[in-house]
Amino acid sequence: MAEKKNKPPKDLIMAKSSILFWERGYAETSMRDISKACGFRPANIYNFFESKESILYEILLDEMVEILAPIKHLEKDESIHPEQALRLVIENLLRLTLSAKRISKLLFDVALKNLSPAHRKRIIKLRDDFDRITTAIIRRGITAGLFINIDEKLAAFSIASMIVRARIWYSPRGKYTVDEIVNFIYRFVLCGLGSAPAVAMKRADA
Repeated sequence: MAEKKNKPPKDLIMAKSSILFWERGYAETSMRDISKACGFRPANIYNFFESKESILYEILLDEMVEILAPIKHLEKDESIHPEQALRLVIENLLRLTLSAKRISKLLFDVALKNLSPAHRKRIIKLRDDFDRITTAIIRRGITAGLFINIDEKLAAFSIASMIVRARIWYSPRGKYTVDEIVNFIYRFVLCGLGSAPAVAMKRADA
């Protein structure tokens, strides 16, 4: 009840829809199901969204904006050390991925096929922006002699995949804290890029 009173209607619709899409599946969730979960009449939802697909699109768009906003500047900001920039990318994405919004993060993996072509293109473009930022950071590290000469695009894809995989096995009640997972993945990535393991561990703990 408190959630319905405190959340703006549009945010409430997106939050409830995200849960329903993940638990029941997008195709099996109706606008009536969403309105019932929100405590609205079905007609009220159309004051904020023109269709179920537009709700899904807004959920995914919100996800990508939240992922990209804190790291967009890292693509061209050469004043930040490549290792520090890489840690910022890893930490930002991992903390968002393992946050209380994990349901909508999981939803991202299965939802693209349900978007209209125009909306799908927009979300994929934003996902590609993330990969481009990570690739640019790795390329700067290679140029500076900090990382080995490696396929930077493949390295960027591998980093993102590792973090995405953490969505599946992570539990807030599990053995590792989010901080420990951030440090481990950061060290692991630096070692894979050619930084000495001892140096990587020291920098990760700094």
